[in-house]
Amino acid sequence: MILSKTTVSFPGIGIENFELDNVAFSIGDNFQVYWYGVIITLGIVLAFIYASFRAKYEKILVDDLIDVALWTVVLGVIGARLYYVLTTLENYIPEPFNLWEFLKNVFNLREGGLAIYGGIICGILGIVIATKIKKVNTIKLMDMAGPGVMIAQSLGRWGNFFNGEAHGGIVAQDSPLYFIRMGLLPNEDSAHTMFYYHPTFLYESLWNLLGFILINIFYKKKKFNGQIACMYLAWYGFGRFFIEALRTDSLYIPGTAIRISQLVGILCFVVFGALLVAGLIYSRKFKDPDAKLTKFDEMIKPSLELNPVFFAKKEKVADGVENSNEAEEEKQEQEQEQGEEEDGTDN
Repeated sequence: MILSKTTVSFPGIGIENFELDNVAFSIGDNFQVYWYGVIITLGIVLAFIYASFRAKYEKILVDDLIDVALWTVVLGVIGARLYYVLTTLENYIPEPFNLWEFLKNVFNLREGGLAIYGGIICGILGIVIATKIKKVNTIKLMDMAGPGVMIAQSLGRWGNFFNGEAHGGIVAQDSPLYFIRMGLLPNEDSAHTMFYYHPTFLYESLWNLLGFILINIFYKKKKFNGQIACMYLAWYGFGRFFIEALRTDSLYIPGTAIRISQLVGILCFVVFGALLVAGLIYSRKFKDPDAKLTKFDEMIKPSLELNPVFFAKKEKVADGVENSNEAEEEKQEQEQEQGEEEDGTDN
């Protein structure tokens, strides 16, 4: 439930009642800009800044990154909205049915309703399309994007805070998390009595922040391209599986008691966790000349070793190289020097 103004408290950590207004500022008399939109936009900007920082390491041109970002952001927002609408379709179909009213409901983002998994799925699609057009390594872009999305998600959950939403159920007094309980007034149960809930927006924000820090520690030590993306998706899926169980506003598979985000979260953890382990095993095995290879290993080894999409090579991700243009200039200089030596021009 989204309220224009909410009274919030965190008595367990000494924060008494204070009022939140979900409107950041107004333009004119009728157009209001909400904190949710401001925070989501800031998260997108931070994600791009982070990817730009990693572009130097991955030797990706920032101009190419801008083109990829445009595809990713646009498709990501569309995907996040469609995912939410399709899982709550009954709320968007007017009675009697009117196509124009239905489309207005679907595209009315100002009323809320974005689902992060839809954004991730279509954001990945945007990366695939854009990198194919720009002829840029798709998997490296996903590595660059993963931690940036984590920090955007960590910040974005505070947009839910300003809306007084995305919280969990009432916290039991004997719960180890009771100290961080969040009071809301009004709430789903009462307009006058404050109840204390699990601040699941905060749990997820802190989980993503911790993941962002840990993944960045490993970034420059990655053994194969795609490792960082797998770490992000496995980490986020694992945490979301447990946090989602506490929420009161989960989306469900129609006709079941299965929370969609829990199901997707555990699938992400299993699938990308397995890919992460497999990648680490093979990156180590193929670099060890004494390693014993199975027939399957021998079959896939030539393809993987020759394919720079997967196995990271240190000389291709070294620090101090500004972008691929600089690397190309160095290569041309070396070829020129070699040609001069052959012609005797440097005698």
